[in-house]
Amino acid sequence: MRFGYWLPMFGGWLRNVEDEGMQASWSYVSRLAQRSEEIGFDLTLLAELNLNDIKGMDAPSLDAWSTAAALAAVTRRLELMVAVRPTFHPPALLAKQAANIDRISGGRLSLNVVSSWWATEARKYGIPFDRHDQRYARTAEWLQVVKGMWQESEFSFQGEFYQVEEGILEPKPVQRPHPALYAGGESPRGKEVISRQCDAWLTHGDPPEVIGPKVAEMTERRRALGLPPMQYGAAGYAVVRSTEAEAQKEVERITDVRQSARGFANYQDWIQNSKLERKVSLEDYSVSNRGLRSGLVGTPEQVADRIVDFHRAGLGLLLLQFSPQLEEMERFAEEVIPLVRAQIGQDTPVLEGAS
Repeated sequence: MRFGYWLPMFGGWLRNVEDEGMQASWSYVSRLAQRSEEIGFDLTLLAELNLNDIKGMDAPSLDAWSTAAALAAVTRRLELMVAVRPTFHPPALLAKQAANIDRISGGRLSLNVVSSWWATEARKYGIPFDRHDQRYARTAEWLQVVKGMWQESEFSFQGEFYQVEEGILEPKPVQRPHPALYAGGESPRGKEVISRQCDAWLTHGDPPEVIGPKVAEMTERRRALGLPPMQYGAAGYAVVRSTEAEAQKEVERITDVRQSARGFANYQDWIQNSKLERKVSLEDYSVSNRGLRSGLVGTPEQVADRIVDFHRAGLGLLLLQFSPQLEEMERFAEEVIPLVRAQIGQDTPVLEGAS
């Protein structure tokens, strides 16, 4: 099991808590990334949105790609998974940019390919917004171009959305044949594109008994295509406390929708422009990416047992959220990760710099 986390590009994950004590700033995220690799985290995900969908559109949010380039220079072990939306990035140019960051990092870049969902953001930034299945048609072509530019000495492509004539990209990425491509999608069209063209499938938060069949379905899709096995990951919001009662009290605090409603319109936009397999709840609204559905709430022992259940369901990566991020990640690394490693037979990493 690998442990990743969402970098707080938007100042937090809670729509009902205005100030989570983690500023959307380079100072905070660089400190967090450097500390995270010292205490045993493997990966950070840099979400890409030009507007803040959690705290309100007028709240600060960091740019994913310039932040990734800067982090590549100040970290040494952490995988940098950068979200990228095809509608916002011409593929040949993105391939060039990503190859350069991969080289800066020494081969630690990966991409999380996201078919855009936020119509309001696209309109405010002058970007065309495709309908759902049209977005995946674009994504399929986009992936072909990116991989072609990374792998071939000269690449040409003629498609509905993109055309490239004798494209040249040098230097190539460090990673061969190319940096890992992650993607998430719950619609049939999304799963088809991902299983055919990506290396890993990601899903929002859900319990192990829900995620297990999804992993099995994607595994079968991949096998039918005659392609190597994929990796699987899921989001989760972790609340670790000394007692179960204390953990539940924290959940009650963060799901109190009376505190704030600034992000509600953005949340509605996401629901209307996505094809989800399940209805959403107020808990889903309160914490982004359906994080509470993962059930990572309770004592260190309870949370570790839950993670082992995810491991048995086929997951190899958890993308975690915490609030406040730095303090709760320290707690998780000290109290939960060693328990998980002990149960699934992995050595506990040395916590560099830990007291």
